[in-house]
Amino acid sequence: MAHERPNFVIFYTDDQGYGDLSCMGATDFRTPHLDALAASGVRFTDWYSNSPVCSPSRASLLTGRYPVHAGVRSILAGHRQATGLTPEVPTIAGALKKLGYRTAMFGKWHLGVAEECRPHHHGFDEWFGFLAGCIDYYSHIFYWGMSGQQDPVHDLWENGVEIWENGRYFTEMITERAVRWLNRVADDDAPFFLFVPYNAPHYPMHAPQRYLDRFPDLPWDRQIMAGMLSAVDDSVGEILETLSRHGLRDNTLAFFQSDNGPSRETRNWLDGTPDPYYGGSAGKLKGHKFSLYEGGIRMPALMSWPARIPSGRVIGEVGAAMDIFPTLLSAAGVGAEGYHVDGQDVLSMVTNGAPSPHQRLFWEQGNQTAVRQGNWKLVLNGQLVEGAPPEDAVHLSDLEEDMGERVNLAEREPAVTAELKAAAEAWRADTDHHWDTVWASRATLHTGNPPR
Repeated sequence: MAHERPNFVIFYTDDQGYGDLSCMGATDFRTPHLDALAASGVRFTDWYSNSPVCSPSRASLLTGRYPVHAGVRSILAGHRQATGLTPEVPTIAGALKKLGYRTAMFGKWHLGVAEECRPHHHGFDEWFGFLAGCIDYYSHIFYWGMSGQQDPVHDLWENGVEIWENGRYFTEMITERAVRWLNRVADDDAPFFLFVPYNAPHYPMHAPQRYLDRFPDLPWDRQIMAGMLSAVDDSVGEILETLSRHGLRDNTLAFFQSDNGPSRETRNWLDGTPDPYYGGSAGKLKGHKFSLYEGGIRMPALMSWPARIPSGRVIGEVGAAMDIFPTLLSAAGVGAEGYHVDGQDVLSMVTNGAPSPHQRLFWEQGNQTAVRQGNWKLVLNGQLVEGAPPEDAVHLSDLEEDMGERVNLAEREPAVTAELKAAAEAWRADTDHHWDTVWASRATLHTGNPPR
């Protein structure tokens, strides 16, 4: 049945770099369904995750807050007592549910394994997937940390009940559940919100041979990346086709982004190779997962809503994952009043070409802090490799002229450097104070052996 409010679908990938999408510049493999999604709406060139790692970025997307304000500041552990996002923090699923939306999630959660942190306590009517940071794509076992004497744990659930589907490729299982759910709710007289967080292309690097066979001439690390993303691309196409078949595509706002930049972790190789992994690409950007240089936080991102958003547009205005919460509420015809959100409504930016509502965006990761203001980007203690000494204590870039952050303008632009350094340090001090006074007593949430 028809209803006035739009439906919402969010596709979220894991460790996918800025350059790992053909509409974003990849030339060695194609992602035709995601390219078509971009062509039907908006492709963002300057869209950001709110963190260069998994759990905090997911918390921001779902809550509309900076990670620290959501209570998830670092990568969460994966054992069955590990907690994370607490029910007191509202999510977009819960907010839309109050408006009469049907809600579902199929995929990777990574916002807490303990009962009180599971998706059904965060506004999702139905859900399927895993709760820790990574699983084997076929056995659905969380193996991370075995070398540290942590036992492997099976991690596959449906609506809070543990299930076993040994041997089935997880990316395809996500899509199967999403399509099945859409077929069931499509004729309801109620709008819906569907969250589809794929764990691909996060390690372990697994893909069925039929996907690898599409790229016979690529080296293994790139071939497996292309294969995993082709499985995601096919899946996105299948879900969008399901919407079209039910006559729902025009009034569905579909959004796609990755959670953080590409991983260089040696565990991606699966053969003991001690070299950094080179299978993912940040394109022309500097840095990768764990880094506050652009490669760690600037994401491939697309938004399509045929009924409202003009097609074929490329937007260079700044936006971030935390903007999705207020933007979806705005699209649903209500505001975010009553919710504490740090994100901004970007609906007029994508429908009418309005400028970005952000004056500044901030990030933190370990000892790194960063701020973007206009085309200026300042990074304090920026790291290219986790655990290594900082590249620079202070690094200033003009992203319009130097999106790869190759030239440090800190000494050449002392006034800009001083202004942004003061702003970044003040934000970080406030962030640390908020953590210490609001969340530090729950620091056990973030202990254990979290997957990276």
